[in-house]
Amino acid sequence: MAVVHHRYVTVQGRRLFYREAGPADAPVLVLLHGFPTSSFMFRELIPALAGRYRVIAPDHLGFGLSDAPAADEFGYTFDALAELTAGLLDQLGVRRYAIYVQDYGAPIGWRLALADPGAITAIVTQNGNGYDDGFVPGFWKTVWDFHREETPETVAGIRGALSLEAIRWQYLTGVPDETVVSPDTWHHDVALVSRPGNDEVQLALFRDYATNPPLYPALHEYLRTHRPPVLAVWGTADPIFGPDGARAFARDVPDAEIHLLDGGHFLLESAGDQVAALIRDFLGRKVTG
Repeated sequence: MAVVHHRYVTVQGRRLFYREAGPADAPVLVLLHGFPTSSFMFRELIPALAGRYRVIAPDHLGFGLSDAPAADEFGYTFDALAELTAGLLDQLGVRRYAIYVQDYGAPIGWRLALADPGAITAIVTQNGNGYDDGFVPGFWKTVWDFHREETPETVAGIRGALSLEAIRWQYLTGVPDETVVSPDTWHHDVALVSRPGNDEVQLALFRDYATNPPLYPALHEYLRTHRPPVLAVWGTADPIFGPDGARAFARDVPDAEIHLLDGGHFLLESAGDQVAALIRDFLGRKVTG
């Protein structure tokens, strides 16, 4: 079993937590988590991949064990989170790397790729959207209503996503056997997003999510021009990003490898071994150094 190190680095005056494992001279894989979790979601994937890769999994600012300055002290945007991630990788001496993106990790990863296309050796997207196709209307209507107009009703709808019930729903919806998902997951996330003031942090990022779909045309052009190897591995019953989001990558990367697995939004919790095997095979063929 690989040794996983738990470390901190200060970037732009902010203390960021990250997990790291694997040989220092191995090809790098950066794991970018989604809402409302942290690098905790990769606790089992990291040792499964660290035999062949240097795996780095940061907690975004405002999440997990990273600093969480108040929303009136720091401007929480996906641009800002991407800049902090780039700064972390720079401090670690990482110049070329593959990315694994999920949920919020996707818009952060897309910004990293657009800012430095030559740095990206491969993309693994696990329910990390890059196309309008993947949005499930039943979930996103609440977010789009919030973007159109902030009223007591639309703000309350977004705040509902921070509740124990809603976060549990994210973990269990679409999972064929709910008993394989540990309750530690949603209780861990709820405890951290419930810290004083973190609700405003999360509202700021939900607000800024409106900047992500307009970025998609630039992402698609990047994919067509630079042709990074792409593996899309998706939970087919994800109630947030549906499987059409995975299939869409083949439009711009015709040889994208697309795998639809029986599961939901947090696929690692119910099909972690399958996902790890797909990643090892994919990176083993596509990333040589």
